Amino acid sequence: MTGSQPILVAGAGIGGLATALGLARNGFDVVVLERASVLGEIGAGIQLGPNAFHAFDWLGIGDAARAMAVYVDKLRLMDAMTAEDICSIDLGEPFRQRFGNPYAVVHRGDLHGVFQRACLENPRITIRTGCAVEGYDQDGDSVTVRLAGGETVTGRLLVGADGLWSKVRQQVVGDGAPRVTGHSTYRSVIPTEQMPEDLRWNAATCWAGPKCHIVHYPLSDWKVFNLVVTYHNDAPAPVAGLPVTEEEVMAGFHHVHPKARDLIRHGKDWRLWVLCDRDPVENWIDGRVALLGDAAHPTLQYMAQGACMAMEDGVCLAHELAGSPDDRAAALERYRRQRVLRTARIQLQSRAMGDHVLHPSGAHAALRNAIMSAKTNAEWYDSLAWLYGGTGLGGAV
Repeated sequence: MTGSQPILVAGAGIGGLATALGLARNGFDVVVLERASVLGEIGAGIQLGPNAFHAFDWLGIGDAARAMAVYVDKLRLMDAMTAEDICSIDLGEPFRQRFGNPYAVVHRGDLHGVFQRACLENPRITIRTGCAVEGYDQDGDSVTVRLAGGETVTGRLLVGADGLWSKVRQQVVGDGAPRVTGHSTYRSVIPTEQMPEDLRWNAATCWAGPKCHIVHYPLSDWKVFNLVVTYHNDAPAPVAGLPVTEEEVMAGFHHVHPKARDLIRHGKDWRLWVLCDRDPVENWIDGRVALLGDAAHPTLQYMAQGACMAMEDGVCLAHELAGSPDDRAAALERYRRQRVLRTARIQLQSRAMGDHVLHPSGAHAALRNAIMSAKTNAEWYDSLAWLYGGTGLGGAV
């Protein structure tokens, strides 16, 4: 396919780079247009289910991804009011046998670095930083992207992987600003030696409380623990990465068990994100333009699937375009059809996870505890099969 117009990808986050890598491995030339002046990812920990590793393997970076991951033994749910276990899911050999891959946690920057290196080493991929995509025009043969500052770039297709505030989505869907949830998330990283010794579990742990929850797990070869706390405070506007005081963080946790409050006090250098998402939509395609990742289906973090869905999108899109290189419309429609309901389910179940699992109180919380504590590992595996079983990659696996 050398000599033809490249495929343009707006955004060099995990989803955009996964897409570029998948396309390049299938013989397409790709130009990635990234708004930031320097490549990188903000944030700390990220959880990776087996479906993420299915995508890594298809993209040829499975070994590199596995090398920097921490393999947790359990998903563990605690009651933040009593400091008692509610339930746990064993992630050992039976889990790996069932789903064909492990569950792991990684530093988001480390994972982005794996994609970045793979893309920079691929001669079919060009990454241009400082290129803010503002919109596009298209005809029957090509699509031309308009950049801030007036420059234009032309390609055969445009993939809008430019995130929650996607300018590409504005033109494809036109549904305005994201939905502000009023939930605020605060992130910190604790050196392992400063983590309370009795909580240094090799688990992705969540403490669920009334209108709040706490998540922690080890990162970076156990050098640090990721600590993320969330509570409802009716925040009115989006915020991303704002430094805040410990007093602001603690304001949502005065009602929880002292053990949970003490854990939060070990956090330092807190940063704030106000959570946003959007309602699911079906119209991801406009001629030669397709949406992907958060630009298509932004979701709350409560199922730990945002990055995983973006990677799945990239694999599916690359697979479909390789299968029909001369019938772009059919390939894009197959991609949309295979991805839209799965990602809509993630969006809606992530909201429900907050309402019915992480944040209820009183009788609602007691019912949660009773239902979840009664499930066996085999029953948990059955309930997760739709998510982790590899079906999200379409015909790619």
